[in-house]
Amino acid sequence: MDLFGKAQAAVGAIRERVQIAPRVGIILGSGLGGFASQVENAVSIAYTEIPHFPRSTVVGHSGKLVLGTIGGVPVAVMQGRVHAYEGYAMDQVTFPMRVLGLLGVRTLIVTNAAGGIRADIAQGSLVAIRDHINLTGTNAALGPNEPRFACVAGAGERFFDMTNAYSPRLRKLAHDEATRQKIGLNDGVYLAVLGPSYETPAEIRAFRTLGADLVGMSTVHEVIVARHMGIEVLGISLVTNAAAGVLNETIHHEEVMEIGRRTERQFTKLLTALVPQIAVAS
Repeated sequence: MDLFGKAQAAVGAIRERVQIAPRVGIILGSGLGGFASQVENAVSIAYTEIPHFPRSTVVGHSGKLVLGTIGGVPVAVMQGRVHAYEGYAMDQVTFPMRVLGLLGVRTLIVTNAAGGIRADIAQGSLVAIRDHINLTGTNAALGPNEPRFACVAGAGERFFDMTNAYSPRLRKLAHDEATRQKIGLNDGVYLAVLGPSYETPAEIRAFRTLGADLVGMSTVHEVIVARHMGIEVLGISLVTNAAAGVLNETIHHEEVMEIGRRTERQFTKLLTALVPQIAVAS
């Protein structure tokens, strides 16, 4: 069975459990899984119950797909993701994104925990991603092109544009809502590495020279696949720690989780208010 066939099988299994056709997809990063509690009339499906779906092995990624509504908008929320550093091939890492598109998602909110490279972005800050730098050494669109994954006319091409990978329109909605709620929301460039080791201070100095504000081990390949499908993307990072060398401190995953828990309420308020606005604007 090819990748498209596997994705169709996964979609079929999900639709046997719930008939909702989600318009907005949300991928929750480390420590942010509690947002899924905002979904109304929720149906929760473990990744282990969906054919061909990869299983997350990282603490803070519970591994459930939650479908329901937020503010009356049909949504699909991924509580956790998988990463290439867990040993997954890139088509497995992005398989859930393919499935979301086939389910009906046309707008994606992708979130992550990130290290702050810019000294003026403090721990606990939220950052709207305006662009990314892919230093993972690979690309999710490698291999045979599959135009059947296209969600909108003109998508699914072999060579596709990434100029506005992160929608300026959606980012403005996020900034406007953050201002209304008096939540600080920076803009920044997210740089992705393969992981799982954290970066060295010398690498962080190099990344700063390249123009990166944040660093992490996820997101970019999901966004590449979403754009290949024609899905509009809003990216939000939670800065959980200062990147190596910014402060004279050791980085621990437990710290990432703790900052996520502390910021969860603010993060949840922002996303809950944004979903209906995004659906109206789309």
